Amino acid sequence: MKLASLRHGRDGKLVVVSDDLAWCAPEPSVPTMQAALDDWTHAEPRLRAVAEGVNNGTILRERFHEREAASPLPRAFQWADGSAYVNHVALVRQARGAKMPESFWIDPLMYQGGSDVFLGPRDPIPLKDEAWGCDFEAEVAVVVDDCEAGISAEEARKRIRLIMLVNDVSLRNLIPAELEKGFGFFQSKPSSAFSPVAVTPDSLGDSWRDGKLHLTMHVCLNGKFFGAANAGEDMTFDFGQLIAHAAKTRELAAGTIIGSGTVSNRGADGGPGKPINEGGLGYSCIAEQRMIETIQSGKPTTPFLKHGDRVEIEMFDAKKHSIFGRIEQQVAKA
Repeated sequence: MKLASLRHGRDGKLVVVSDDLAWCAPEPSVPTMQAALDDWTHAEPRLRAVAEGVNNGTILRERFHEREAASPLPRAFQWADGSAYVNHVALVRQARGAKMPESFWIDPLMYQGGSDVFLGPRDPIPLKDEAWGCDFEAEVAVVVDDCEAGISAEEARKRIRLIMLVNDVSLRNLIPAELEKGFGFFQSKPSSAFSPVAVTPDSLGDSWRDGKLHLTMHVCLNGKFFGAANAGEDMTFDFGQLIAHAAKTRELAAGTIIGSGTVSNRGADGGPGKPINEGGLGYSCIAEQRMIETIQSGKPTTPFLKHGDRVEIEMFDAKKHSIFGRIEQQVAKA
């Protein structure tokens, strides 16, 4: 089942979307995505009945246009982003000559981002100052049902209700000063954008297993392929583990979003990956390419995003059909 939120007020209007992303229809008893998540036991069968009608054309339906979609949750009670691909973290630290603690391999990194305003999948990325070092981060995210404090990773996997893609926008040049204060990210993490559609785990078939999404994250920058990393490979912590980490000392409310962190693959030789134009899988953020450049030549050469730059993030099934729709954003002067 695929769900989306059309632009309408602050919380959007929930619609059920056909598997081919061509059609949609509402379920009047479930007006918003958050309403569905708040009462998933009762809402899910109603939404699935609509999904069957939308896919078969047996109910009144209308065209679904990705440009009219907000993020599936236009705002959320909580957005916590992990760093499940430790390869990405290792490269960051290697580029600046810092040793990586062994604990990073057994205890996930996670920060709590702003969730009161999310960008839509086709909204511009507002950037006041190019010197801030604006970057995209292509990630997978899950939306969970209520999770009790201390939940196990195994049980947490059962609470995953929806899966979507995310562009976790980062202002790289503001990060070091913030981290030096010892309180983590804030100004360096502006609003993120999520894919036009969120899907239930069963819709992904065998691509969703072991709490991981085993599909390629396609990233384009200004119309050129930039990354094609597999989200299921080199993922040190699965989503069950990330959820359990977030819920170690607190309950998670239905509608909480948990991110994977930047999707990152090692190279075929086990070392840092290579850019697309060198036969590698490329990268899911600019910072990682800059890290490789720094490691290899002593300094980065790829610039961060400038006004007018365009980023596209998407995933496809075995038949080359878009699963979540496309995040397509252009950097605009704020």
